[in-house]
Amino acid sequence: MERRQLEYFVAIVEHGSFTHAARALRVAQPSLSRAIGKLERELGVALFHRVGRNAVLSNAGELMVERARLVLRDLDALRAAARTVGEGAVGRVDVAATSSSALEPVISIVAELRERHPGVLVSTSSALSAAEVAAMVVQGRCEVGVCGSAERPVGPGLLAHHLRDEEFLLVAPPGTRRGDDATVSRDDLRDMRFVVTKPATATRALYDRFASSVPGLSIAAEVGDRSVVLPMVLRGIGASLMPDGWGELARRAGAEVHRFSPAESLPQWLLHRTGPITPATQAFLDTTLASAED
Repeated sequence: MERRQLEYFVAIVEHGSFTHAARALRVAQPSLSRAIGKLERELGVALFHRVGRNAVLSNAGELMVERARLVLRDLDALRAAARTVGEGAVGRVDVAATSSSALEPVISIVAELRERHPGVLVSTSSALSAAEVAAMVVQGRCEVGVCGSAERPVGPGLLAHHLRDEEFLLVAPPGTRRGDDATVSRDDLRDMRFVVTKPATATRALYDRFASSVPGLSIAAEVGDRSVVLPMVLRGIGASLMPDGWGELARRAGAEVHRFSPAESLPQWLLHRTGPITPATQAFLDTTLASAED
């Protein structure tokens, strides 16, 4: 079994067909097909069912894909470790993050890494929930994850470090008057209309808890793309609940931003799997944990 075969196999899974995988890898499709055919003969099983122009994983392929990703990650770790001698941390680290965690602390970590380890490239992938972040790390799709979750994320071979408690804020249209100048209580939310994300996000779960106990709460808009929440708030469509990483941006944009009293918060976690990791990943972990201790 060769590394190239595993790379081709994973690419077909991620792109959905031999044609799209060959285009992404910039190789001739016949070469890719021959490599996969050779791998299937070596293993004695079919890895894909060809359905029209698409490639659907067989049962054997489904069992193999997660291990293939992890093997490729481990090979990258070995290669990067050799390059590190005399060069410092170099290479790429793939980070899965929910939207609020991608804003903070990931942005601050990237900025600090650029100062300390200019040879490290951070590539982020978005996830809807903490469970999705954990799955992406366990499956080898990313090396590191950052997310908010009430419970410590768990998974086979997964390590979780508590970073901080992320605080939720009320972000309301300009001119909205609720509570005092700095804080609001749950009762202050009576009869407010909200822009919410679709179910499964931490902010939606918080809104649903409020809606079950605060009279008159209603949904003005439900969005799948969380980047449009703040623009909708600024246009007066409704208020929203946002993690504290959005606070500064929302204030600068002109929104009314209030903390809750008592505070509404959610633990934020740094995730990675056990086993070999690249020097670039180690640099990301060390920088993130050092920032959490400050």
